Amino acid sequence: MSFIMRLSWFFRDRWIHYAVAIGLMALVNILGIIPPRMIGSVIDSIRTGSLTAGELQQSVLLLVGLALLVYGMVYIWITTLFGNSILLEKLLRTRLLAHLTRMAPSFFQRNSTGELMALATNDVLAISQTAGYGVMTLVNTVVGTAVVITTMVSLISWKLMLAALIPMPFVVMAISRLGKETRKRFIAAQAAFGKMNDQALESISGMRVIRSYVQEKHDLESFDRVTQDVMTKNMKVAAINALFHPIISLIVGMSYVIGIGYGSYLVFQQEITLGQLISFNIYLGMLIWPMIAFGEFINVLQRGTASVDRLSASFAQQSDVQDPSQPAQAELPSRIELDHLTFRYPGASSDSLRDVSLTLERGQTLGLVGRTGSGKSTLLKQLLRYYPVEPGKVRISGIPIEQLTVERIRSWIGYVPQEHLLLSKTVRQNIALGVPGATDEQVRRAIEMASFTQDIAQLPQGLETVVGENGVMLSGGQKQRVSIARALLVNPEILILDDSLSAVDARTESAILQHIRTERAGKTTLIATHRLSAVMHADWIVVLEDGRIIEEGTHEQLMLFGGWYKEQFERQQLEANLQE
Repeated sequence: MSFIMRLSWFFRDRWIHYAVAIGLMALVNILGIIPPRMIGSVIDSIRTGSLTAGELQQSVLLLVGLALLVYGMVYIWITTLFGNSILLEKLLRTRLLAHLTRMAPSFFQRNSTGELMALATNDVLAISQTAGYGVMTLVNTVVGTAVVITTMVSLISWKLMLAALIPMPFVVMAISRLGKETRKRFIAAQAAFGKMNDQALESISGMRVIRSYVQEKHDLESFDRVTQDVMTKNMKVAAINALFHPIISLIVGMSYVIGIGYGSYLVFQQEITLGQLISFNIYLGMLIWPMIAFGEFINVLQRGTASVDRLSASFAQQSDVQDPSQPAQAELPSRIELDHLTFRYPGASSDSLRDVSLTLERGQTLGLVGRTGSGKSTLLKQLLRYYPVEPGKVRISGIPIEQLTVERIRSWIGYVPQEHLLLSKTVRQNIALGVPGATDEQVRRAIEMASFTQDIAQLPQGLETVVGENGVMLSGGQKQRVSIARALLVNPEILILDDSLSAVDARTESAILQHIRTERAGKTTLIATHRLSAVMHADWIVVLEDGRIIEEGTHEQLMLFGGWYKEQFERQQLEANLQE
């Protein structure tokens, strides 16, 4: 029932298809009682010597026609039923991906990548099987058993039927116990599968580091332990599954013994005919599949319920950042204000930002500098609405940021993070990610602004060069410039560069910044960096330490203060001169 309730939205939408499939399955089961009845009648006619050639030919033709009719109906219900299960699989994967795109970073801190991959693969597949194969086994169990038992009672002998069904309650008892154990072991196997996915992702993405430290053997041993755990847990699931058929076959075999023994006695007592006894045993054989189907149904249902519970638990997790019910409207981000902002990451024991206040007008450039871990990236993420903030502490165009929709805010922003994510596509496709319909001229201009033109000429296929997974074919500086070109192509109102020039040389950095100042006149830019030459021309520079602003002003003002900024700037200038 839990499975049906959680997927009621799908069954309500597709109920006509399921009604057709179930109706045809029921009709096939009903038509299935005709051949055994005809066989019994033919045997009785042979025994009495009353069977004619015409009657035999008529019986054979009827059986052939019935087989063709059943074949057509089976084809229709199989394609209808399993077509819907495949559709459910597609819809669930689409919903899961849509759900993940709405989640804040804290969600991905609570749920590992391997666990989410297990949801999208094994769990969705288990749910799909329950909605297809599970429905088939349930209908065959209920309808098939009801039709066969009714036929036994009405056409042969209720005494023989009751005697033969004495062992059947043991089937229910065995399946109930096995089903509970199956669910428990399947959940454990899915959790182990998620851990294996995590291990595989870490090993593949960190292969260069593993090789550089000669840890291949250690990594293989670690992965072997994880896969051994997955194999052990899946073997435990398989061991439980393997018990279903033998137990059901044993119990049905006992029914056969009773049916043949007691049925022969009734034939001798002339309560039933020999043909009826043969028909009864054929019907009894027809009960084997419904009994096995019942065991399969319990098995598949337990897996599907466990998986739908895991998936529903993921869907139930809401993003920490929600859109307001009545969002405010703002055409352009004319001003960015932080008013005594204090921020702490979820689960952290201390604040990452403390009493930060600053104002940035449209068209200005803000520089954020400070030691590693001082809070530069954290401050920039407040504008991206990755985490909830105190009401009224961050304002855009005078409007508290929590009163604007996340989509609206991010439509203004072009963000180049520290960790550059490139897709395993061509250079052109990576740059045009935010503007899929960009013209060649627009792409060329973005590449020129990112000082990537010469690098393009050196690539094997130019813009059509496939960069590989996460840009494995490119150097660190090339990855950064592709990411910068991607953001510049969007031509955002607010450009955020989060230490995005660290892998390029000073000359290239100067050229990129000059392009940005020239082309983005009148638009806002925020630059977080360790290289102070990148922000010396900014309209305002903020120095952070332990989440607090310790210095702020223009480059000239900060040099007069004689604090951390001046000391660091002079050290970097000295290092640059020595390198030259």
